[in-house]
Formats: sequence, structure tokens, C-alpha cells
Amino acid sequence: MTFDELNINKPVLNALNDLGYTTPTTIQQKAFPVVMSGKDVCGIAQTGTGKTLAYLLPCLRLHQFSKEKLPQVLILVPTRELVVQVIETIQKLSTYMSLSVVGLYGGSNVKHQIAELQQGADVVVATPGRLIDLALNGTLKVKGIKRLVIDEFDEMLNLGFRSQIDTILDLLPQRRQNLLFSATLSLEVETLLDTHFNSPVLIEAAPVGTPLDNITQSGYYVPNFFTKVNYLKWVLSQDTDMTKVLIFVATKQLADQLYEEIEARFREGVGVIHSNKAQNNRFNTVKQFQVGQHRILIATDIIARGLDVAGVSHVINFDVPEDPESYIHRIGRTGRADKQGIAISLVTENEKELLAAIEGLMNYIIPVAELPAEVVVSEVLTEDEQPKVFMKNAPVKVTRPEDGGGAFHEKIDKNKKVNVRRNHLEEKRLKYGRPIKKTRKNKGD
Repeated sequence: MTFDELNINKPVLNALNDLGYTTPTTIQQKAFPVVMSGKDVCGIAQTGTGKTLAYLLPCLRLHQFSKEKLPQVLILVPTRELVVQVIETIQKLSTYMSLSVVGLYGGSNVKHQIAELQQGADVVVATPGRLIDLALNGTLKVKGIKRLVIDEFDEMLNLGFRSQIDTILDLLPQRRQNLLFSATLSLEVETLLDTHFNSPVLIEAAPVGTPLDNITQSGYYVPNFFTKVNYLKWVLSQDTDMTKVLIFVATKQLADQLYEEIEARFREGVGVIHSNKAQNNRFNTVKQFQVGQHRILIATDIIARGLDVAGVSHVINFDVPEDPESYIHRIGRTGRADKQGIAISLVTENEKELLAAIEGLMNYIIPVAELPAEVVVSEVLTEDEQPKVFMKNAPVKVTRPEDGGGAFHEKIDKNKKVNVRRNHLEEKRLKYGRPIKKTRKNKGD
């Protein structure tokens, strides 16, 4: 099937032709008629299968002009980078349409976003936090929302957005179409569907765990961090096919450390992105990688989900991810749009169990090759790799009162704070040797 055979309006079809898109992916082909029917949809598909167009194409087809210029479509995404990417895709698809789109996300000037909303918007793409802020203060009018799209829902759960999503769903009009796209059909996904969706249609295409046929996977066993660095320097210098390389690391600290190790060798051709970087820096770095100014991009998993960077030739897992599903999302950055891609993993002894979990998820054994002889095996260990020395602590003897000793002394009876009923006759008997009775003489008569 081609896009011409789908019921796509002429302006969007012309935009697709300009972009060179001719054949819909499986998820796009399955989702289009169901969304067009007005039913709620739950789409399950992994990264790289074209989920963004799967919901944008029918939403743009169903768009109706409104003089009020209130948002008709609300798209929720987990990250600021994904907001920008979805907006760019909408703008490309609506080249021949009169359509306005506004992005709402934190870390940027809220006054600018408020000004854009006041000018009117047909589509709003937002992260949950900023959306709630502007909806509650009345800046964002949600009464005209006809379709809600929740993209990368499983990643939103990982980032702790569940309560915000529930709040947003309660703010929106009851009569609306709900579209949810996720890589996995977890219990929380099912709970959300049961609570807020109306008999959703499940559409599944290449769920997580299905290795993509157009990605060649391989791995190398390496002893430590600096050997991994030596491999990178060697392969990036001699392999001319590595035209656009995305390197994933486990932590922000490792991302900065790796950048310092290879930046001098590759000069301006390498960038680094993680959550500690300023928002403008993150946008600019991704943009430079997209247009080819950076040949190499070092990143944490912040951009492994949903961000579409065209033409990534290689993905290198500098560290094996702890979550097997993250591996699928990482390698899904290459081999997109039916192009071939290559994924390479560098595996230490401690990471072999993580690799086995990934292979179990995919039901696929990743071929492991011998480390090339040209790669120098380093004996230098980072601070985290150095063996830890644990000192044996001598047990501390605690002196208990019942054992005697120490500074403990038994209190005398009168200093003991015990709530008892006093027997005054008995006390006087103990003090005077006999009980003291009241007499007329004692009374002063």
C-alpha cells in the first residue's frame, strides 16, 4: 500500500510527496482507518516504526477550520526535545494547510509561549508540567479539544508523570477521542485505558523485544572504560562508513568524561547531551548533529526515546543499559525509514548479565567478535572500576544496665518516678516506728 491509497487529503499528500514519503509503515497503515473512524486507539510499537506519523496523518485529515482558533488537538510528549521534533514534523506536513501549532515545555520563557497561545493555536504539543500550569491559570483554553494524543506513555511513567496525566485528563472535555502510543502494554497502560478511554482499539506493530531486521547488531568484550575509549578512537578514525554516530552512555558523568577523552581527537565533530546541559545547548547540539556539523553525539538515554534523527549510520552502546527495553530504543535510532543501520555494544565482565537479559527479551543472540588487534587494552582503571577495600569493623560491646558496671547506679526509692497510690499511714509507720493517728489534741481542740 502507498500513501496515495489511504484517504489522505491533497495538501497533506503533497507534503508527503515533497518529503519523499511514499509507503506507510505497518503502524501507520493499521492506525489510519481506525483513528479516522473516531474510535479511541492504543497503539503498541517500538521506536523507529513511525508512530508520530501514525497519529499525525489522521489528525490532520480530520482537522476542521475554526474562527475561534482554540486548540482542537492536544499532543502530550515526555521531553522538550520531542516537543520540538513533533512541531517540526507537523509544520512539514501542513505546508499546504492553514494550521498553527504551539509548543509548551519547561525550561524556556513562559511569556513567549503565552503570547503564542493568545494569537491562537490549532494544535498544542506539550510536556505535562507546563501544560497544567497554563491550563490552570486560564491561559490555555481546553474546551475545544477534540483529540488527545499521549505519545511515549511508558517513558512518561518512567519520568514520573502519571499523576500529571490524570490531572490533564480530568481537565479536558469528556467528549473527545483518545489516542495513546506506547512501546509496551504494561499494567499501568491497561489501567489508564480502563479508567479514561472508551472501548479502545488495540493496534500492535513490532512491539518491544522484536529485533529490527534492518539493524545489524554486534558486540565486543572489553575489560574497562579506557579500553572502550581506545576502541572508539580506533574505529571512528578508520571506518569511513561511520558518517553519523550516536554513542549512548549510562550516566551524565560518564558522558562528560568520554567527551573529554575523544574531543581532542575529533575536534569540532563531537557533541554531548544530557539533562544537566542548558536547554538551548541541548537544542543546538541536537540540531548540529541532525545537519551534520557534528559527526558524533554522546548522549544519555534522554534522547533514546522518540527523538528522530535522520541518517544515523551507527549506534554504539558504550555502556550496556540496565533496562533491556532501553537497548531496543537505543538501537532504534539507526535503521529508520527502511534504511540499514548498525548497532555495536561494548561489554565488560560486569555487563554480561545485562546483555543476557537483552538477548532474552529479543530472543536473539547478539554476535560477539574478538576485539581488533589494533585496539590497545588499557590497564588503567577509573575510580569506579578500582577494587573496593572493605575494612573489618570490630564489634562494639554495649554495656547494659542489667549487666552491671558502667556509670549506672540504682535510684533510691524516693527518687524513682513511679506512679503509685501513696499509703500515708504506712509511710509514717516507717518513719516514726508506729502509725500516727489523729486525736483531739492533735487537732488543737
